[in-house]
Amino acid sequence: MYAIAGVSGHTGSVAAETLLSQGKKVRVIVRDAAKGAPWKAKGAEVAVADLNDEAALTRALAGIEGAFVLLPPTQTIQSETPAEDNARLVAVIANAIRAAKLPHVVLLSSVGAQHAQGTGPIKALHHAERELAATGAALTAVRAAYFQENWGMSLGMLGQGVLPTFIAKGTRYAQVATKDIGRTVASALVEGGKPGTTTIIELAGPREYSAEDVAAALSKATGTTITAQDAPLDAVVPTFTSFGLSAAVAALYREMYEGIVAGIVAPEAGNRSIRGSVEVGETLAALLPAK
Repeated sequence: MYAIAGVSGHTGSVAAETLLSQGKKVRVIVRDAAKGAPWKAKGAEVAVADLNDEAALTRALAGIEGAFVLLPPTQTIQSETPAEDNARLVAVIANAIRAAKLPHVVLLSSVGAQHAQGTGPIKALHHAERELAATGAALTAVRAAYFQENWGMSLGMLGQGVLPTFIAKGTRYAQVATKDIGRTVASALVEGGKPGTTTIIELAGPREYSAEDVAAALSKATGTTITAQDAPLDAVVPTFTSFGLSAAVAALYREMYEGIVAGIVAPEAGNRSIRGSVEVGETLAALLPAK
């Protein structure tokens, strides 16, 4: 049986659906039973546990062949101490893995997680990779590229024909859809791993995209002309705080954008590399309001 956290989000739900479609036994980890009801109807076992509750999480991981875990960004978006909060969460997950004697864990990590500094929120995943590897369980870290779905935050100016971008509009960089991440997670769980070893998967989409590529895809999807427009990095913090993020978290995102531009937030050579199949146009179409 495989345990899946984060089934209320895109990645976890795709991973769970993929495993169930393959006839695998799945235990979904949810914070309240109501969220687990639809999964129970699909044939999954339901464990009610908050990722911050070590005892409950240990019970949820007991008797499991492999589990998928992540650091939910929603837990820290308003925090003024995101690094400390994430470190506490990682410690709880690691302790639960040890207590449950979990043989294999798949972590949703990020491209650039090989670096301890200069990557913004990805630094928490650098720490998580090391702490979970130290549990003795086999660790598979799926280092996903920039989420294609993140463009959803930039669609507010489509009515004006503009797609703002904090990365120079002509710069192509790795991006991946959550569908591809979920499928890769499911595959990694079934593949398993040898206790005490770490496998790194560098995951990207079928090709690299620039903001201009994204604007072209949006133009096609909407039937209007959308133009990519560079936005200054100085606008990152005020923009993100206007979305409800704390100043501390917004500053981390500015650092991440700087890391992408500098080439720090990039795949690590020598690791296993996987390309997904979902084009950014497919992802964008799902983000747009229904006509």
